[in-house]
Amino acid sequence: VMDLCSSCKGCTSECPSNVDMATLKAEFLYQYQKTNGVPLRSWAFANISKINGLGALVPSATNFFLTKSPTSGIAKKVLNVAPKRTLPTLQKTTLRKWFNKNQPKPNGKIISTVYLFCDEFTNFNDTEIGIKAVKLLTKLGYEVKMVKHEESGRAAMSKGLLKMAQKCAKANVETFKNIITAETPLLGIEPSAILSFRDEYPRLVAQSEQEAAKNLGKNALLIDEFLEQEIKKGNITSAQFTNKKQHVKVHGHCHQKALSSVEKTAFVLGLLDNFTVEIIPSGCCGMAGSFGYEAEHYDISMQVGEDVLFPAVRAAKKDTIIVAVGTSCRHQIFDGTGRDGVHLVEVLWESLKDN
Repeated sequence: VMDLCSSCKGCTSECPSNVDMATLKAEFLYQYQKTNGVPLRSWAFANISKINGLGALVPSATNFFLTKSPTSGIAKKVLNVAPKRTLPTLQKTTLRKWFNKNQPKPNGKIISTVYLFCDEFTNFNDTEIGIKAVKLLTKLGYEVKMVKHEESGRAAMSKGLLKMAQKCAKANVETFKNIITAETPLLGIEPSAILSFRDEYPRLVAQSEQEAAKNLGKNALLIDEFLEQEIKKGNITSAQFTNKKQHVKVHGHCHQKALSSVEKTAFVLGLLDNFTVEIIPSGCCGMAGSFGYEAEHYDISMQVGEDVLFPAVRAAKKDTIIVAVGTSCRHQIFDGTGRDGVHLVEVLWESLKDN
């Protein structure tokens, strides 16, 4: 029963009783693995941040290993990853290294200060998106801060390594509980990482820290959510962006749909003059973190994508921008259609005047 649960959290919002199967699956895996041990693949996926940290020391060599045959084939075979999948590569630098070296500051009046959660996926694999997010916020008048913190623990949760996830949750609540408020929120780029603060963290920390975790979760926002708030306050206006005519199709991340709303992403894009925004009525993209990488789940992963998402992307005109907030969503769109999906911040940065 649990094998085909992709932990998309759709049931959390769609089930009349709000049954959270993703949490039940994580707990089941934790209990099962206490007796039967943790499979190598699950251990590797759960520890992907540490593995990427080592690989980032020599990114060019790591990427050669991940992309060239036969080395990539050996890795896939050992971990039982689908042969047709492309493995995520590392960037030349990490987001944290770039930020520590550059730390851009607003030129004019600072509207407010925000903290950026340097999630493990953006840090190693989507560095350029993280850089553009920092630059975008700075240009719009926000001071961006980044502190040293633990990884989100999302990968560990999905594989039932709940002790590891609990360690991450406790460390992050301790790091942020006294500096994050409604006035100085914590912003995240990857939905599955930042929304952990809102969803799982209050259940993972000690009872004495649950109230602090809940308060923190209220002010841990997707960057989409923050931008929507600031637009409604009048702090961000269409005058700050070009008026280029553009059609955009948006695919929402599963956790975003369950715990936030894809309409927020569409609202932000709709601020831009001459932008027409269409939400693709898709469910899960089929990748669901590591689910779609697993050899035994590859076929059904692609079938899920073919249900609504892939046909909608293929039917889009070549000049239509496909926006997909989640890392795994963009990877799935590329593997399924050959088209690149982009993040919201990339569209905004490219559309910003004088960027």
